[in-house]
Amino acid sequence: MQERIASRQSFHTGLMSRTEAVLVLASTATMLSIGMGLRQSFGLFQTPVVQDLGLQAADFAMAIAVQNIIWGFTQPVAGVLVDRFGPRRISIFGALFYAAGIVITARATNAAMITLGTGVLVGIALSCTTSGIAANVAARVIVPQRRSLAFGIVSAAGSVGTFLAAPLGQAVMQAGGWRMALGAFLVLSLLMLPAALVAGRAGRLPNSGAADKDLTLAGALGEARRHSGYVVMSLAFFVCGLQLVFLTTHLPSYLALCGMDPMLGAQALAMIGLFNVIGSWGFGWLGDRYSKRALLGGIYIIRSLVMAAYFLAPVSPASTLVFAALMGLTWLGVIPLVNGLVVQMFGIKFLSTLTGIAFLSHQVGSFVGAWGGAAIYDALGSYDRALQFGVIVGLIAGFAQLIAHDRPTERIAGEDPPSEPDRFARAPR
Repeated sequence: MQERIASRQSFHTGLMSRTEAVLVLASTATMLSIGMGLRQSFGLFQTPVVQDLGLQAADFAMAIAVQNIIWGFTQPVAGVLVDRFGPRRISIFGALFYAAGIVITARATNAAMITLGTGVLVGIALSCTTSGIAANVAARVIVPQRRSLAFGIVSAAGSVGTFLAAPLGQAVMQAGGWRMALGAFLVLSLLMLPAALVAGRAGRLPNSGAADKDLTLAGALGEARRHSGYVVMSLAFFVCGLQLVFLTTHLPSYLALCGMDPMLGAQALAMIGLFNVIGSWGFGWLGDRYSKRALLGGIYIIRSLVMAAYFLAPVSPASTLVFAALMGLTWLGVIPLVNGLVVQMFGIKFLSTLTGIAFLSHQVGSFVGAWGGAAIYDALGSYDRALQFGVIVGLIAGFAQLIAHDRPTERIAGEDPPSEPDRFARAPR
């Protein structure tokens, strides 16, 4: 009975109806789904673009690397703006930049245009339309006891984009070329505008609780800098970006080198997106019940072991799809856990800012995964060394996350009742 009552009381309904709250979350998930789905499908374009324009693999990979580093450096700025002004204007701005980036890429005749479109403009757009915005909206709309699950549900819905965009892009590419496929992506990106308008309604809801209503930005940054658990979580997030972007950028090319059908790369990305729905929801649900720190460390370790097993075994369509499914289960499951840990430690007032700073580390890893993988391949003619590096640092990050502490600050610990139950967390010292 208590679970049913809690379920009915999952939304902050003081300033919006339950129906409107559901619509806001659905629109946020749609915007996240399109933004992440298109972004994670750009690796499909590497081989045809390189061949058509006479480029090297590292030229295209540099555009993806720039995208990730731009996304990383602009995410904290976007987070500050969202925390200060609300999500609507920032997300609309991001949707327009996304469309502009695709247009420039589709008209590209050289590496510089691809870097500007796919790299710079899409990178800025992602900081304004994806996980940072989604976390802010969900934290405003959902009551504290259900936030980790809400983060997971929004991330899970966001995974549908990869499941749909990768096969669509590959099919259109085979029928009419890579420029036509980007035209299809442009149409999808324009759907982010109405989603941003509706998701922006969450700006009417407060973004501070009793314990953090007087907290300043400088105070929040000081707390984060002194919290060793937050520092370890942010550094470990580097590995997440490295592994995921290496796969989305280079897995299709790796499969082509192994003589696989080009559609297998798209099917693998779609499989990642499909199983990520399960993984994101599942880890969000678990994060409301068990230690987010332990779950996060476990994801890094399991993901690294799965990568090692796949790349040591002979490549086949069956092994590739099984690998993609297992990776999908751990793909964006980190998002509800990282967001939940930040709320657990510091509250929600500067959630987008603090997750944005952690995300910068993630995107530095993404830069290394995208460009570094191509540079190693161009130099050695093989991805083996890049894969070995990704597995080793993944295991290191996982164990470091397991032993880090996740205690809330004194300001949050003094709040009654606690904002986030977290069983099996380490006892305060």
